[in-house]
Amino acid sequence: MKIGLFGGSFNPIHNGHISLARQLLMLAGLDEVWLMVSPQNPLKQGSTELLDDQLRFEIARKALMEINSNVENCANLKPRIVASDYELHLPKPSYTWNTLQQLKKDHPDDTFILLIGGDNWQNFHQWYRADDILSEYRIVVYPRRGSNIDRTTLPENVTVVDTMLLDISSTLIRQRVRAGEEIRGLVPDCIIEEVKQYYSCRQQQ
Repeated sequence: MKIGLFGGSFNPIHNGHISLARQLLMLAGLDEVWLMVSPQNPLKQGSTELLDDQLRFEIARKALMEINSNVENCANLKPRIVASDYELHLPKPSYTWNTLQQLKKDHPDDTFILLIGGDNWQNFHQWYRADDILSEYRIVVYPRRGSNIDRTTLPENVTVVDTMLLDISSTLIRQRVRAGEEIRGLVPDCIIEEVKQYYSCRQQQ
């Protein structure tokens, strides 16, 4: 299978993430997209707003339950967008190169494609073993507001896909929760109460 790895803190997951995963699934010709919940971004260490690893994963998994249920009821198909805690069980800090190498060992029959935003592509040279990732893996880049990508200079194995830009962010959701504002429409209805509960408690700590 061709599996796209869509990594992030998902702090919390929101409708923008899910919409983007659906688009990438089709535009990049993937069999599955794994929303890879990251324990720590090595370039963003020290965040005080990061919810517990397992809670972020459980919220992400619940957010996808309705989607997965609809798919499973259709001709016995497997879910194609999956919340993954794979990276949570690897040594920290979490480096993409290490994750990709371990996945290759654990899933030798699958091909893994890295899905990253244009902002991350602009900083890709700072990633741990960036040149090795480029030499061994396909990368699909999706646009992010404020990031400019010169497609004429991209390496052969790097592709840009034209996904819709959605003005939803985890930061916005956390801000709205802290302010007591509505988040319906920004996250799946099934996780609204959990997001309000956990991120309100986080603010009080």
